[in-house]
Amino acid sequence: MSDNKQIAKELIEAVGGRENIHSVAHCATRLRFMIHDKEKIDQERVENTDKVKGAFFNSGQYQIILGTGTVNRIYEEVDKLGINSTDKSEQSKEAAKEKNTFQRAIRTLGDVFVPIIPVLVATGLFMGLRGLVMQEQILALFGMTPADISENFLLFTEILTDTAFIFLPALVAWSTFRVFGGTPIIGLVLGLMLVSPALPNAWEVATEAEPLYFLGFIPVVGYQGAVLPAFFAGIIGAKLERAIRKRVPEALDLIITPFLTLLVMIAAALFIIGPIFHTVEEYILQGTLFVLDLPFGIAGFLIGALNQIIVITGVHHIFNLLEIQLLEKFGNNPYNAIVTSAVAAQGGAALAVGLKTKSIKLKALALPSSLSAFLGITEPAIFGVNLRYVTPFVMGLIGGGVGGFAASLLGIKGTGMAITVIPGTLLYLNGQILQYILVNIIAIGTAFVLTWLFGYSDKKLKDVETA
Repeated sequence: MSDNKQIAKELIEAVGGRENIHSVAHCATRLRFMIHDKEKIDQERVENTDKVKGAFFNSGQYQIILGTGTVNRIYEEVDKLGINSTDKSEQSKEAAKEKNTFQRAIRTLGDVFVPIIPVLVATGLFMGLRGLVMQEQILALFGMTPADISENFLLFTEILTDTAFIFLPALVAWSTFRVFGGTPIIGLVLGLMLVSPALPNAWEVATEAEPLYFLGFIPVVGYQGAVLPAFFAGIIGAKLERAIRKRVPEALDLIITPFLTLLVMIAAALFIIGPIFHTVEEYILQGTLFVLDLPFGIAGFLIGALNQIIVITGVHHIFNLLEIQLLEKFGNNPYNAIVTSAVAAQGGAALAVGLKTKSIKLKALALPSSLSAFLGITEPAIFGVNLRYVTPFVMGLIGGGVGGFAASLLGIKGTGMAITVIPGTLLYLNGQILQYILVNIIAIGTAFVLTWLFGYSDKKLKDVETA
């Protein structure tokens, strides 16, 4: 504890002291400072502080990489020292003032979808486990065949794997209301209305059922698994709720505001927003499939090579929407297998640096950073090691491209999203585990060999230290 307290003091001094800090927050791996004057930051002192794996400006915040677990403890010490702390969402709003319109839109998309991802991760793991236990080879170990599996057991697995996607509009509308300043419970109910059992089920309409027709030409169906209709209904609904609340007497607010908000928004969502954005969603999905289906592994190479560049820019949250669509429509996610290669390769590059360097400090930074990447978190490896010496990062991009190329050729597809490399193995238990391991070995091995041979020598360490 005393070590963390000392580190907190050093970091406060290194970023220009208390008077230079507007606020501080943290995420899973980084301490995030809002700074008054960037010129007062001593970058070298920050990076040389114990347990720091890198530091950089992004999204209007000075972000110091500390790693999972460590960041929580050091944040507590910073908070105890009386620094103005705030939560990440509040700080993101402040930071958003410094972004352009596109960056703000992507950040908003991330703020909406990131809280939903843990549920989708769990659903993906359930899909993987079901795929594992239903394999004939696994059942044979217990003297069983697929015919021996009871209908009740299959029903239980369907509850685990289907529920999140059936009620996905409710999750999206809830989160969108929360982000845009509405009452989340109103958003939740609006989303549930979009999947009401009274409406024709969207999946059944896609096969044999007929939609309802209002005014003779407006098709109305449930929106099971839909994202964009709930997202835009949530944005408009939250703004409508706030507008109504400003005009309704306080004594009637509890009754009138939710009543009018839900009445207007369910009509708009079913008759206007839903049909329009469900069509847009289908075009986005078809565009995604077109790219992923490019021949000769082209898509895998391009996505694998460019993914970590996109992560650095902070606009990678837009791909959450695409992954959710793939999982909802097909129950699998080829994008995850490609992205895994990009993540693993950065870990391979950092591992090569850590094993090749004679610097004790760089070893102590690079080796744990590579492990972090193999657990799916690349920021320590990228910002702490690879990007600092440039060529390891480039070799990691090449490794990601080669691994992604292999993933596309092998046609492997995860059962979920958001977890990669070692944790990601749980998404490939449905007969794809060997191919998945091979893809990771290819990505790591390519990046490691290229970095060892061409990407790093201790001369770079001296160049960076004297720069």
